[in-house]
Amino acid sequence: MEKEMKFEEAIKQLSEIVKTLESGEAPLDEAIALYEQGMKLSKRCTEILENAEQKVRFLQEQAADEQ
Repeated sequence: MEKEMKFEEAIKQLSEIVKTLESGEAPLDEAIALYEQGMKLSKRCTEILENAEQKVRFLQEQAADEQ
């Protein structure tokens, strides 16, 4: 998985994995691999959201300091 993956792309792939796993049609080995990939995508989405939250906090602090 590419580290520079955008949030929207990661969440789309994660959604596709969830659909596949929920269908119950994937063989066990494939389901395990998909689950592992899904966990990595979930971690990437969390990192992106945490970074965005830090940026918003920084910008809010800057705006407050300017007032």
